Amino acid sequence: MLKLDEIKKPIATELDVFEDKFKAAMRSTVPLLDRVTHYIVKSKGKQIRPMFVFFSASLCGGITEATYRGAALVELLHTATLVHDDVVDNAYERRGMFSINALWKNKIAVLVGDYLLAKGLLLSVNNEDFALLKIVSEAVKQMSEGELLQIEKARRLDIDEKIYYEVIRQKTASLIASCCACGAASAGADAGTVEKMRLFGEKIGIAFQIKDDLFDFGTDDVGKPLGIDIKEKKITLPLIYALNKSSRTEKRRMINLVKNHNEEPDKVAEVIHFVRNSGGLAYAEMQMHRYQGEAFDILNTFPEHESRLGLEQLVRFTTERKK
Repeated sequence: MLKLDEIKKPIATELDVFEDKFKAAMRSTVPLLDRVTHYIVKSKGKQIRPMFVFFSASLCGGITEATYRGAALVELLHTATLVHDDVVDNAYERRGMFSINALWKNKIAVLVGDYLLAKGLLLSVNNEDFALLKIVSEAVKQMSEGELLQIEKARRLDIDEKIYYEVIRQKTASLIASCCACGAASAGADAGTVEKMRLFGEKIGIAFQIKDDLFDFGTDDVGKPLGIDIKEKKITLPLIYALNKSSRTEKRRMINLVKNHNEEPDKVAEVIHFVRNSGGLAYAEMQMHRYQGEAFDILNTFPEHESRLGLEQLVRFTTERKK
């Protein structure tokens, strides 16, 4: 599989320019804020979201100044949600580095999240990028709803496939969908094309989350510890399938283990073993490939283009990755 640096070559210059613009978009006259935002930029991830924005713009008419602002808006609002998530989850680490709340405590982390949100809104409003603001704000709203739906269902563990897909569509897929829609809109694409790209991103996001679910059961040797979703009482697709295939007694026992014994390593191992033996992993992988295929079907309605190939390679990278 191609490395990310190979995939991003056609838009490498644009991504470098974007990095500078993103740093500028975060800048503040308050020294403490500047220190925190500098740390955020230093600990950023793989640039996958901006890559979706730039490739989508390039495919749908060409990269413009609005494309840079669209990518910055996605990153600002997404980073704001991550900072707030770490506070809610009492998480002290993100991507192998200390979280903001670990270094600067909760109050500062919440205020920094609010600041990033406001910077994103102002970036859009000041440049009259209302279409982009609407796309990304809708995604943030859906991410919040998805998270709350998951919390509600984790209490009783009464989750079926339909609810599972609703949770991941909102919680994970809506953000990648907004990247692709923003890219298309920033290039001046018509409403039908923007919606087509949004749907393309949504399919990828669902496939991406299913891949993440599979890591929990040790399908690849990854940095993510085994059974972390079980410990957090998250009902994932392999587990839903396994529960649906089991007898009433076995189902009741497994739900009890997830609900009441998720801190006991031997019990978590028992749930993992149960899912592996039930065909849950093969089923989830099949569904992941189905969504990946549907994303490619949408992509192939566009003419051949360097950016179409870039998006195809990026989809393969996100869904066939080993970590």
